[in-house]
Amino acid sequence: MEYLVLGFFTGLSLILAIGAQNIFVIEQGLKKQYVFLVCLICSLSDLILIFIGILLFYFFHQYFNLFIEFILNILLIIFLIYFVFSKIKSIKANLSFNSEAKDASKIEISLKTLGFTYLNAHVYSDTVFFLGNFSKNFLLEEKIYFGVGASIASFIFFFLLGYMSTYFSKYAQNDKIWKFINLFIIGFMSLLTIYIINETIYFLR
Repeated sequence: MEYLVLGFFTGLSLILAIGAQNIFVIEQGLKKQYVFLVCLICSLSDLILIFIGILLFYFFHQYFNLFIEFILNILLIIFLIYFVFSKIKSIKANLSFNSEAKDASKIEISLKTLGFTYLNAHVYSDTVFFLGNFSKNFLLEEKIYFGVGASIASFIFFFLLGYMSTYFSKYAQNDKIWKFINLFIIGFMSLLTIYIINETIYFLR
């Protein structure tokens, strides 16, 4: 049981950092748009990556090198630029809160969620490498408890984040407030894109 608790708090400490994925979950919660689906995809993805790291750490440590991280960063930069551009277009088109929320399909939201999850190299460093490395000396049973604890933390975090945002969405129904939220998202994602570009340039040095 102690390894389950250890996994829970270790996983929670990693996931609390604000990133593109968390901002996207908050946005979908504010829109009340496929919140359960988004939270479920994020949570299940974390569970899968956590157990990959815990059970196959040595294999991935050998094959997941800086070149693959570089490729993932390039893909994430393209993805984020597209996301920011689509947000700017929605503001220029004067889309209201309700019209923007109704436009997206379930497939589009699923693909965006998967993009924010699997194109982010830091997701792998936190789940596969940090948790895998942290638990490498545990016994198999201890590894499983540790992984379950970390996975529970992800499920609780994402569903709380999504549905708490849904609760606060009543304060964001005003179109002016929603435009301010969109501007914040554009600003945050743009800064994140610049950070990842700088990180990618570092690989080339």
